[in-house]
Amino acid sequence: MKTLKKQWLEVLSTCQFVLCFLFLGPFFSLVGFFLLFTSLWYFSVLYLVWLFLDWDTPQQGGRRNQWLKNCTVWKHLSDYFPIKLVKTVELPPDRNYVLLSHPHGIMSFGTFCNFSTEGTGCSQLFPGLRFSLAALNCLLYMPGHREYFMSFGICSVNRQSLDYVLSQPQLGRAVVIVVGGANEALHAVPGEHCLTLRNRKGFVRLALRHGASLVPTYSFGENDVFRVKAFAPDSWQRLFQVTIKRLLSFSPCIFWGRGLFSAKSWGLMPLARPITTVVGRPIPVPQCPQPTEEQVDHYHRLYMKALEQLFEEHKESCGLPASTHLTFI
Repeated sequence: MKTLKKQWLEVLSTCQFVLCFLFLGPFFSLVGFFLLFTSLWYFSVLYLVWLFLDWDTPQQGGRRNQWLKNCTVWKHLSDYFPIKLVKTVELPPDRNYVLLSHPHGIMSFGTFCNFSTEGTGCSQLFPGLRFSLAALNCLLYMPGHREYFMSFGICSVNRQSLDYVLSQPQLGRAVVIVVGGANEALHAVPGEHCLTLRNRKGFVRLALRHGASLVPTYSFGENDVFRVKAFAPDSWQRLFQVTIKRLLSFSPCIFWGRGLFSAKSWGLMPLARPITTVVGRPIPVPQCPQPTEEQVDHYHRLYMKALEQLFEEHKESCGLPASTHLTFI
């Protein structure tokens, strides 16, 4: 049984991540704007100069603060759900990898805790690998957000950034991509396993360009930590969500969890539901600087089959009924 102190440490650790994820960027952007009209205007100017000088860092692997990655806050955050990382095979550090994380969920708790922090002991399970989680550009160019997320080695999810990470001379690089992205967040309904993958093939081209092995990973329970209001595909609400996603690269989802002080109230705190991230077998990929469409389609089919097999092998041990299956859109 957890002590009262331990319970509150877990709740506060989770609360700080949720607040930072949702409000850190907008808060510091507003503060910086209003400071321009005060006697402290030079703070905003100095930050803008720093932003200009540091503009290319998200395209070059971000930066890492090992103290922050190893902070006990992330252990408490992982214990809140709890989050568990399961290794099915060894991933030798003598090659590079492209890990594909599913599903996106609302805030990708499993992906962040497992591969950007030491909350679940990732470096001990996969010694010698250097993980780089890829995130939306907007998160890494907004004041506050960029400093927070880049401290965990998070980089931009675009070709220039990922090519930079995988082209480094030292092997053992592993980029982690949440393939479904903002579109998949619209389908983060508890009990459903709907993945945006059928027409997402950029990660295959990336792996082929660098000869990096494709690794499927699935976080069972990621969609269960929030309640989500799902709209009909032909409704004006869904059209609004899709339009905003196309314009701003993120989905305006309506979601809720529990309150900060009571699990019986509504709030922005996630529900304490187990999240188990299973890392599957790597799929060897040859290096082809200019892959053909036939090659891309071939390895895309192999990946989808491997992901489906991983889901089927572990779904019952993670609490899902045998009748549950993946849906690809």
